[in-house]
Amino acid sequence: MLQIQSIGKRFGEQVLFDNASSLIEAGEKVGIVGANGHGKSTLIKMILREIAPDQGQISVHKGIRVGHLSQHLVFAEKTALEEASLSLQVKEEGYIEIHRAEAMLMGLGFSKAQLDQAPEQLSGGYQVRLNLAKALLEDPDLLLLDEPNNYLDIVSLRWLRGFLKKWRRTMLLVTHDREFMDSVTTHTIAVHRQKLRKFTGGTEKAWEQIYIEEEMHEKTRMNSERKIAHEMRFVERFRAKARRASQAQSRLKQIAKRERLDKLDEISTLSFSFNHINNPGKWSTETRAMEFAYEGGETLISGMELHVGAGDRVGVIGPNGKGKSTLLRLLAGELKPVSGEVRSHPSTVHGLFGQSAMGVLQDKRTIEDEINSANTMLTRTQVREICGAMMFGGDLALKKVEVLSGGEKSRTLLGRVLACPSNLLLLDEPTNHLDMASTEALIDAINVYPGAVVMVTHVESVLRETCNRLVVFDAGIARVFEGDYDTFLNRFGWSEEAGSRDTGERKKNENRKDKRRGRAQLIQQRSALLKPLRSQMERNEKLIITIEEKAKDTEQRLIHASEAGDGEQISRLSQELKNMRESIDTAFHKLEEASKEHDQIEQQFDEKLDRSE
Repeated sequence: MLQIQSIGKRFGEQVLFDNASSLIEAGEKVGIVGANGHGKSTLIKMILREIAPDQGQISVHKGIRVGHLSQHLVFAEKTALEEASLSLQVKEEGYIEIHRAEAMLMGLGFSKAQLDQAPEQLSGGYQVRLNLAKALLEDPDLLLLDEPNNYLDIVSLRWLRGFLKKWRRTMLLVTHDREFMDSVTTHTIAVHRQKLRKFTGGTEKAWEQIYIEEEMHEKTRMNSERKIAHEMRFVERFRAKARRASQAQSRLKQIAKRERLDKLDEISTLSFSFNHINNPGKWSTETRAMEFAYEGGETLISGMELHVGAGDRVGVIGPNGKGKSTLLRLLAGELKPVSGEVRSHPSTVHGLFGQSAMGVLQDKRTIEDEINSANTMLTRTQVREICGAMMFGGDLALKKVEVLSGGEKSRTLLGRVLACPSNLLLLDEPTNHLDMASTEALIDAINVYPGAVVMVTHVESVLRETCNRLVVFDAGIARVFEGDYDTFLNRFGWSEEAGSRDTGERKKNENRKDKRRGRAQLIQQRSALLKPLRSQMERNEKLIITIEEKAKDTEQRLIHASEAGDGEQISRLSQELKNMRESIDTAFHKLEEASKEHDQIEQQFDEKLDRSE
């Protein structure tokens, strides 16, 4: 279907592709991976003929319809729904499959109101989503998606993942989200060392194979160099001696004929750790009955009670535009609540990463200047080390902010956060503009950071690997969930995944019968979750009573053994009593855990039932 033949491409001194080839067969869903700046997006643009390779060619079989996520935000129709429906016009009587277009848009996060909005009035993110809907609705033979994750929230991404899993045509996907890519692709192409390497299966298998091959290459190269060095010593020793000169000359010719392997260049990847300053307290920051709304807008946060411990990992999740970034700005002190308060421990020092913090970057400063201005106590060597960790080694650190790409600016801001010691990280979509390896470096850095982290992210793998608590924006409210992301999905899930979305708003025309059915389902779910917990609580209560009665009897027998001076009995009964007390403690612990979980579930379902009235 798609043939890439011996292509070459360079920009100035940077060579992206050198004699690179690959073949994409019909029906293959291929993830494209590689470090930032190594040519993934350039490859997509060459396939789309937006730019041409310097040599070689890329050919698509005749008659193949190619669809892609366009960044060109030009629209022809009056409403978003009409614009999306352009792809679905059917010749017979001009019929338009309007419901399919509506389902697609709502799956990608559009509300009912946004369907009737003019495309030009939508935010940039929703305009790109509209283009994504158009690409998917065209049902092309070959679909090209370049970082769709950057424009979607976590709920829309889950919908898109389900859609792409069912996709039966050919697809090329670029994304920094390894879990997302591996869940929807059948093959992987690695853009690596100016070549294209294709593998069957996911990203982990591809990189593992590459690492094994490069390790063998390096071992073979070193062995070969050692042999050559040994033979050269022979040549140098005997070439001046008449008796051995011919042998030395012969050996020299053999060395010249031997194929020598080049040393592989080091691939730059993000590698860093956050600078930590100790917080002697047990907590970092908290909100009390906090409420917030922008002037003239709807209430985004109401009555929030969030306590962030000194070592907590809190993930902030939910649809876009519902208050996630606003919460971080409130915690950072950039915004003030309408009512309630945000309190921080006196020793709390926060580091904020996010779009709102991009304003600190000044166009005329260099990257080095920016890192230095964030912490003037650092030496130039320390500043350069941080620049290097952000992949701005050597003269790259002298680039000015005004010429940086979006990804480079993001890394510069991350470098500023690294430069300042902190004990509370407030990270707003930190994985945007990072490649897979850099995302994994970020996960590692967060996991070893001794302080607290509050992070907005739509990457589910990041949530799973770092966060043990959540703030969930869903169904029009923001609430704290005491548990990890998988627990949240198993117990509640997203309110909008069962059917068409309305961005958390209840459908006003929902009839009473549907409401009663919904309440009955909630009650049934609550019962299913609470029943095993109640059984566990009863079992442990009975066990505690039984063991306590036996312990009393054992205590009496121990007293009698002590009075009789029976050492053997004393030893045996003391051990029995110790074991019984440990069993009681264990049973009490299990009882407390089950009771706590029971009360949390009951409270959460009570809130759901109240909202359903």
